[in-house]
Amino acid sequence: MLDQVKTDIDSLMAEIGRNARAAARPLAIAAAEQKNSALEAMAAEIFANRDAILAANAIDLANARQSGVAASFIDRLTLTPERIEGIAAAIRDIADLKDPVGDVIAEWDRPNGLHIERVRTPLGVIGVIYESRPNVTADAGALCLKAGNAVILRGGSDSANSSQAIHSCLVAGLKAAGLPEHAIQYVPVTDRAAVGAMLSGLGGTIDVIVPRGGKSLVARVQSEARVPVFAHLEGLCHIYVDKSADLDMARKIAVNAKMRRTGICGSMETLLIDRAAAESHLAPLVEGLLAAGCEVRATDEIRARIPGLVAATETDWSTEYLDAILSVSLVDGISGAIGHINRWSSAHTEAVVAEDPAVVERFFTEIDSAILLHNASTQFADGGEFGMGGEIGIATGKMHARGPVGVEQLTSFKYRVRGTGQVRP
Repeated sequence: MLDQVKTDIDSLMAEIGRNARAAARPLAIAAAEQKNSALEAMAAEIFANRDAILAANAIDLANARQSGVAASFIDRLTLTPERIEGIAAAIRDIADLKDPVGDVIAEWDRPNGLHIERVRTPLGVIGVIYESRPNVTADAGALCLKAGNAVILRGGSDSANSSQAIHSCLVAGLKAAGLPEHAIQYVPVTDRAAVGAMLSGLGGTIDVIVPRGGKSLVARVQSEARVPVFAHLEGLCHIYVDKSADLDMARKIAVNAKMRRTGICGSMETLLIDRAAAESHLAPLVEGLLAAGCEVRATDEIRARIPGLVAATETDWSTEYLDAILSVSLVDGISGAIGHINRWSSAHTEAVVAEDPAVVERFFTEIDSAILLHNASTQFADGGEFGMGGEIGIATGKMHARGPVGVEQLTSFKYRVRGTGQVRP
């Protein structure tokens, strides 16, 4: 029986792959107006079907609560009327973006008269594997379509009802614009064998895999994938508060970076404070976080100054809490902050709060994370906040896509060379 199930899944996934490859061809040459028409129709369908989407989400939430998952997981899974309106708005924002396909990135002339252009072109078929966030269904589908790619979506079992309800709206939008309905496919089974099939590349039909989820999922993808991967392993985000920082600004940023939404990858997990500012800045920052409901895990040096805090262990510096928990340490100025971050960071997002321009310059120069911020919350690590109309995820690798993966990052390029009869001697 198990062999039969595996055979059935392999056959299903192979068909999904073939359908995606066939849909990718017309998408690659679709006019911007046609893609935008599909996106507008998708947004309208999501808004019109919000009650059905909320009903599907209620089923997922009931199942999740019954299984006893963490509050941060419930937050990522939850849809509200406002969040659904946000999903529709994000799709419209993507429609408003410039179409990247065919954009001339660079051009130059050679001494022999050849004119060379580097031009954006779709990647082809993208596989997106994600867990509890149902909004990724809409974000990924819309972004891939805008960039002229077909996409295969494999959401987590926890959000299956919500994701499938959203997916049906995306398909309706494709049909309304006369685009192939297989341009955006949702894997209808929750068996992990479907993930394995996607990681194999589905017989060469998948060009890129984008995982979005927890550490174990992304680690599996990076370990087993036989196609290129745009991925981040985890978001170990840091904020360094320098002695030159404005205290009120630093307190506001720290509380927002940790507590606005604790379950997102841009949430601060470690706060570093200049030891030279311990007398003036340490207590107000820690007290502000405690008042907001955050558990603070601190070094013995800090606990001697502020009794009652939880003792931090070495494991805390490498933990992505995704919860109302924060590790705090004092460091010796910008040099100490750079040393700590370069040792423990996952190269996702870091921020510095400082008024000294020399400190900011060193922070920007000597730290090589995908996103660096000055005097701003790490919660801005988001493609929508960057004006990119949304994102599939934050890539922390150094090849091709890095930082928010938006429409431009979902393209490759080709060269167009124009001559007047040149031959090579």
